[in-house]
Amino acid sequence: MTNILSPEAVVQQQLDAYNARDLDAWVATYADDGKQFEHPATLVANGKAEIKARATIRFQEPNLHAKLLNRTVMENIVIDHEEVTRTFPEGTGTIRLVAIYEVKNGKIQSGSFVFGEKRLDVTGS
Repeated sequence: MTNILSPEAVVQQQLDAYNARDLDAWVATYADDGKQFEHPATLVANGKAEIKARATIRFQEPNLHAKLLNRTVMENIVIDHEEVTRTFPEGTGTIRLVAIYEVKNGKIQSGSFVFGEKRLDVTGS
């Protein structure tokens, strides 16, 4: 009998891999035909290859880190509210987001993301 992780455990595994900048472990949490959307329905990546390609540069950012602010789990849906530290083209900063994951058979089938306002770090001149 195969041991399938709970939806919450799968999403936590994904978050841990993201913060470790372990691209292969992060992509492994997605189903082969997984999808990513900019909420509500703009498809930004279809399948593991596109998901990986979309994240490759981001995972090279030295300050990349997602801080979980809140998590809600309802059956196979996991909703995370996060504050993500990034290196944007304009400089370092943070962005808040809501990620809505649908998990099936121990893999993320879809992730839909609602992005807040980007906040750049203040640098002294």
